[in-house]
Amino acid sequence: MKLVYTSENRFLVGNARNILAAKGIDVTLRNEHAASALGELPAFEAWPELWVVNDEDYDTACEALRHALSEKGTPPWRCSNCGEENDVAFDFCWCCSTDRPGT
Repeated sequence: MKLVYTSENRFLVGNARNILAAKGIDVTLRNEHAASALGELPAFEAWPELWVVNDEDYDTACEALRHALSEKGTPPWRCSNCGEENDVAFDFCWCCSTDRPGT
């Protein structure tokens, strides 16, 4: 197992877990409830951690998270088929299901 993501914000870790689950990558969450130990443990040791179960999936997991997290601030894209504007989170048009260019 390899550590792939950690944050003091458990919601961000949960989001990362969902991103990897959607890619079919098996992960495990550690320190999910360790916040109650703050004060007895250093803060960084109590942060929730997301670990990739299969080491072979580590590079794919890193790339998936890098891609997902770098989309912040990216402008929407326009569908080449119907002209609808789509949020960057969509890989296909919400209106006509045409794939986003470059996917």
